[in-house]
Amino acid sequence: MATPPKPKQGGLVHAIFKIAVKAHNAIYRISSGKLGGTMQGAPTLLLTTKGAKSGKARTLPLIYLRTDRGYALVASYAGADKHPAWYNNLVVHPDCVVRVGSKSINVRAETVADDRHAELWPQLVEIYADYAVYQERTERRIPVVELIPLT
Repeated sequence: MATPPKPKQGGLVHAIFKIAVKAHNAIYRISSGKLGGTMQGAPTLLLTTKGAKSGKARTLPLIYLRTDRGYALVASYAGADKHPAWYNNLVVHPDCVVRVGSKSINVRAETVADDRHAELWPQLVEIYADYAVYQERTERRIPVVELIPLT
């Protein structure tokens, strides 16, 4: 899921967003991804990271691309000028868990290098065209993260 700009903490929009994410996660888990397994036609997984500061588990639905090594995610934050919290969490704690359908998989996150970014970016834009729009909104280079299964 392309994460929208972060609402102000404690605001109504933030509270609604948190409820929507919890509902999405629950529906995804209960249905083994049959419901909530796609967003706007793109495949979706659940990413559980460890908070960089809090150490708490955080789970978000995100659009992914299946790769030859694992799963690729885009840290777009809808084109905001800073990285999404889940990306910052992965930088500090790269070992995490993804749920794809009914399978939970232990993975290690790696921000891809320039050549791999160039290879994956067009494929990611193909499955979710707004990524190109998000890149135009910001001067930062939107990172692509590859999640590599540990088993």
